[in-house]
Amino acid sequence: MSLEPIRKSITVACSREHAFKTYTEAFDSWWPREHHLGEADLAEAVLEPGPGGRWYEKTVDGAECQWGEVLAWEPPARVVLSWRIDGDWRIDPDPAHASEIEVRFIEEGPRSTRVELEHRAFERHGATAAKVREGVSTEGGHGGLLKLFAEKAAA
Repeated sequence: MSLEPIRKSITVACSREHAFKTYTEAFDSWWPREHHLGEADLAEAVLEPGPGGRWYEKTVDGAECQWGEVLAWEPPARVVLSWRIDGDWRIDPDPAHASEIEVRFIEEGPRSTRVELEHRAFERHGATAAKVREGVSTEGGHGGLLKLFAEKAAA
């Protein structure tokens, strides 16, 4: 089974470098508080820099839930993340079952950057692959998240 990747893009009114830093270093500043897997409220969303860095949530009760890892870190051009969340919104600890999210930052001018996101390799999720794809393709998924990021980056 092969599922088409999800592709979303948005143009942000800022430099490429600022867009990359906002997406990565300031990840928690634009990530919505209601987007978490833990039972307690979200305290912080973290994206650790560099290949092998973790991408995870910390909840107010101190628990951590790792959503994936940084697979590629190429500032200010792109970042690639693994997505270990299955179609039932649970963590699958097997990295072979993770899909990938690539975010590219393309300079269009001194204060204009096109950000292109591709979520691919859904078939790695096995039986829940279609549910994963459906979940991230909604307005609350990648499209809505890119809008929140763009608002923060342009501010």
